[in-house]
Amino acid sequence: MAETTSVKKTFTIGNDLTVNRMGFGAMRITGEGIWGPPKDKDEAIRVLQRTVELGINFIDTADSYGPNISEELIAEALYPYPKDLVIATKGGLTRTGPNVWPINAHPDYLQKALEGSLKRLKQDRIDLYQLHRVDPEVPYEKTLEFLQRAQEEGLVKHIGLSEVTVDQIKKGQQYFNVVSVQNKYSVDFRTKWEDELKFCEEQDMAFIPWNPINAGNVGAISKLEEIGKKYDASAHQVALSWLLHHSPNILLIPGTSKVKHLEENYKAASIALAAEDIKELDQLKQSEK
Repeated sequence: MAETTSVKKTFTIGNDLTVNRMGFGAMRITGEGIWGPPKDKDEAIRVLQRTVELGINFIDTADSYGPNISEELIAEALYPYPKDLVIATKGGLTRTGPNVWPINAHPDYLQKALEGSLKRLKQDRIDLYQLHRVDPEVPYEKTLEFLQRAQEEGLVKHIGLSEVTVDQIKKGQQYFNVVSVQNKYSVDFRTKWEDELKFCEEQDMAFIPWNPINAGNVGAISKLEEIGKKYDASAHQVALSWLLHHSPNILLIPGTSKVKHLEENYKAASIALAAEDIKELDQLKQSEK
């Protein structure tokens, strides 16, 4: 019998928010291009409600998803929230049209973004507020000072960063306790951020890969499908399972607008990959996309 590896089921963010490592990303419950309302609002509501029914208690969203739509739907579907539900949101990207994401991490803009998120989510405090992007046009220190102040004022409980280097994380740590890092990362796109993942492990920070099923090259898809046959699993399920096996600090936030797809993603958490399969996936050719 092939040797399997055990996977930790939960992770504690900031020493006090224990969540299941299979979470949900609420970007795709919006319209095409992450713009406007979803084509099927009823299905989007069902997706959110089914998320909680499955035992998922970590939902990741952002004010820019829609914009505003994702946060509004979360509140409509789930408020009043279950006691153990952690809703993480983000600020720092603006929207001018479908698939267009200008950066704005100026304190004045972030203030409005945070106030809007609190109102839409019907909360007095955000459990995990994440800087969506570092703004090259705004001194990083000014952005960090705003986040520090928001935490001191009790508007956010914990703070995370997204698409950041180790140096940028360390800079953030000078202002507040960085509890999470959300960078693009997947089984076939990880070379760029491997140092950041290791740093998160050393510092006991959550590492939240966005686009976790990138599968950006044919070689990756074929290998994932080949391994999936052993577990009666899809390529996407294997890609998600590999992430859970790869690091105990990884929290998964695959997104979808369909209940069926949500349930398929959730099943990935119960796949126990054999050590030999993990080794094969570890050696996958890396995508540049």
